Amino acid sequence: MRSSPPLRGLHRSAVVTALLLAGQVFAGQTLAGQARADAPTPTAKDEAKPATARDAKPAGAPAEVRVVTAALAPVSAEVVLTGDIQAKFLSNIAFRVSGKIQERLVEVGEHVTADQVLARLEPQEQQVNVDTAQAALASAEALLTQAKVGFERQQSLMRSGYTTRTAYDQAEQTLRTTQASVESAKAALGNAREQFSYTELKTGVAGMITARNAEAGQVVQSGQTVFTLAQDGPRDAVFIVSETLLAEPPEGKTVDIVLLSDPRVRTTGTVREISPAVDPSSGGVRVKIGLSAVPPEMSLGATVAGLGRFRARQAISLPWSALFRWQDQPAVWVLDPGSGTVAPKTVTIDRYAGSAIVLSDGVAPGERVVTAGIQLLRPGQAVAVVGEDGK
Repeated sequence: MRSSPPLRGLHRSAVVTALLLAGQVFAGQTLAGQARADAPTPTAKDEAKPATARDAKPAGAPAEVRVVTAALAPVSAEVVLTGDIQAKFLSNIAFRVSGKIQERLVEVGEHVTADQVLARLEPQEQQVNVDTAQAALASAEALLTQAKVGFERQQSLMRSGYTTRTAYDQAEQTLRTTQASVESAKAALGNAREQFSYTELKTGVAGMITARNAEAGQVVQSGQTVFTLAQDGPRDAVFIVSETLLAEPPEGKTVDIVLLSDPRVRTTGTVREISPAVDPSSGGVRVKIGLSAVPPEMSLGATVAGLGRFRARQAISLPWSALFRWQDQPAVWVLDPGSGTVAPKTVTIDRYAGSAIVLSDGVAPGERVVTAGIQLLRPGQAVAVVGEDGK
């Protein structure tokens, strides 16, 4: 009878343990039931399909593409080049005598008149030459006065018979010699004064200073360029043109010139000069277009665009969307009408014309070229044409 309390305690512990286990099982069944309730219920059609067949896409479906039929058409090339306005005549302004520049009176970009002084040389040397020439002239004129008096005396004595013919002829010869000496002294003085005037640098024509190559205090030689002058008057539009563009003659002789800063300002011009050599700095050929009329807005240095057109010729033109790269060469996809498959074909591009490419080789007239849907194509792939450009 003493052992019953422990048994009652053991019975009580077993009951508690059984209740805890029953609660856990009931909670697990509740969560599982809730999960089954949240999961979508498969339909009868889904249950009939295998799991792999439900997610797979139709195999072997042809790719959908758009095509265009290649055809020869007249293609007229229009070339747009950028250049600038330059003077038709440029002059290198230099002193006619050597010396040291005393002062410079103009700046680059300044407009000058024909008789405006641009710079001066120190005139000491030329002034000495003028003074020497003036002294020589005064001496020659004094000798001439003396020779005239002697000749007049001989004339009077000759009429009275108190002199000889030899003395008379000698006086006449002296007079003529001194007269020549005076003329020579006058010419020397004029030359000295002209050399003195060369110490002032003038252009002789109106224009704009575009370059300066000397400064005050610099010693320059005669003929050494001090300024570069763009003369007023005719203007040229100068362009650097690729050498390949000159191989084909243009359609017309005129070229449209448009001011880039204001396209409303337009004029025309003709080719005036083509450089016989390639410009080493740019690799192109310098072409000068003489302007028929120069609007005031097209000042020196203004940036302009030249629009030139070449003669139309027969060529195949395709949309740029048909182009891709195959084996490091430009190519297009060509559709085989018999098998309905596509194959890559390399092409030679003549030039790019806006949204199209002009071919010189690679595609024959009548071939159908893929223009849309080329991203996922592979050689020999079957395609389905869903549209054709131009129709």
